Amino acid sequence: MKISVIGCGYLGAVHAATLASMGHTVVGIDVDSSKVEQLNKALAPFHEPGLDELLRDGRTTGRLEFTTDFSLAADAQVHFLCVGTPQSKTSDTADLSYLIGATKSLLPHLAKGAAVVGKSTVPVGTVEKLRDLLARRSDVLLGWNPEFLRQGTAVKDSLVPDRLVYGVPGGKDAAAGLPVTAVLDAVYEPLISAGIPRLVCNFATAELIKSASNAFLATKVSFINAMAELCDASGADVSELSEAMGLDPRIGNRYLHAGLGFGGGCLPKDIRSFRAQARELAVPSVDEWMALVDSVNLDQRSRAVEIAREMCRGFLSGRTVTILGAAFKPDTDDIRDSPALDVAQQLASAGAHVTVTDPKAINNAWIRYPQIRFEASTKRALEGAELVLLLTEWDEYVSLSPAVAGSLVRRRMVLDARNVLDAEAWRSAGWTVRGLGTAAGVSVGEEHGAATPVATRRKHARA
Repeated sequence: MKISVIGCGYLGAVHAATLASMGHTVVGIDVDSSKVEQLNKALAPFHEPGLDELLRDGRTTGRLEFTTDFSLAADAQVHFLCVGTPQSKTSDTADLSYLIGATKSLLPHLAKGAAVVGKSTVPVGTVEKLRDLLARRSDVLLGWNPEFLRQGTAVKDSLVPDRLVYGVPGGKDAAAGLPVTAVLDAVYEPLISAGIPRLVCNFATAELIKSASNAFLATKVSFINAMAELCDASGADVSELSEAMGLDPRIGNRYLHAGLGFGGGCLPKDIRSFRAQARELAVPSVDEWMALVDSVNLDQRSRAVEIAREMCRGFLSGRTVTILGAAFKPDTDDIRDSPALDVAQQLASAGAHVTVTDPKAINNAWIRYPQIRFEASTKRALEGAELVLLLTEWDEYVSLSPAVAGSLVRRRMVLDARNVLDAEAWRSAGWTVRGLGTAAGVSVGEEHGAATPVATRRKHARA
């Protein structure tokens, strides 16, 4: 099939390359000419494992090209809308201007019988707006096919997805939806033949699925982080708590790992958009629930700063602090709403001398945060540090030698805000180690001095 993909960011570039790998002829369209030029050189404009190889294969076979010219999509049978739907600058709602603009630009180039299929994450009611735009083209099919990609594993998620969801007119078994269903079945035939589950539903359900999924994942993350604070207050260990909870098949262990919390361009803006939809639909319970999830997540960043302050004996001003990680998660260079950089800013605002290092996100971070010092070399970043914070769990940080790292720093103190280090190995190498909810309820006094139970400290503070 000839397919066009409108919007070639994280979603669109991966989707276009994946479709080409399935044997389709694909044209990716984006308004950013520099991005298009880079993609045509089979180079991803962002870090995503495996994407360069997929792009190279598509370009070599001739099945994949990128352009800024919408007219090159004129003979495509299917058009996937993959443009961004960021949070509005003035509210919690999603900004649909890019989606509307892309549809208007595509409209003059739609062939008779073509299908327009949205993949972007959108609020309920978006399809109706697009249907209004396409009203004079009754010969054009409309569908919604939400994406479920995770940055860092987007290629795998595209080649071997957990499920395929089709939003079609009237929903499952409705005659009006059968033509769109048939088109999407043809697009995804290799995946369906491989046994990937496929769900057909109405438009409203398809619009809600991605946001509802992200809301649930965010709830699990914030729940276990709230438990981490309870563990710090009581002397319990959140790692053991989450392990025991995760063995319950009704709960499961995925996304039940306590730490600094979530960030990025999806979860935060999606749960805020979800809140806005709930308010619009007069469902206050969802609005209030998501508000709490968002609040707990943001509070984790401030908790990390306060623990860092404790480890520096109450004073951050003038302290030399090294932060391992700038990206919001490992295996990406995306710094949108990065918890690591939020903590870095808070520490710098408190007067600490902060150095941030990251394997892939340094350039993006330096452009956005010129007031913070960045260092590409982990070794140079660690030199002279009085406190180290592990804030993004890249493999190279998890596997750091505590002895080697100890030879570089001024004081062997580490806050493992992702709870991924072998704490005993680091303590054996002379380090003071803190986590979020895993410190057996202790605070740090002198560098290697006696510990005081957190609950006792709080009781004394109230007295």
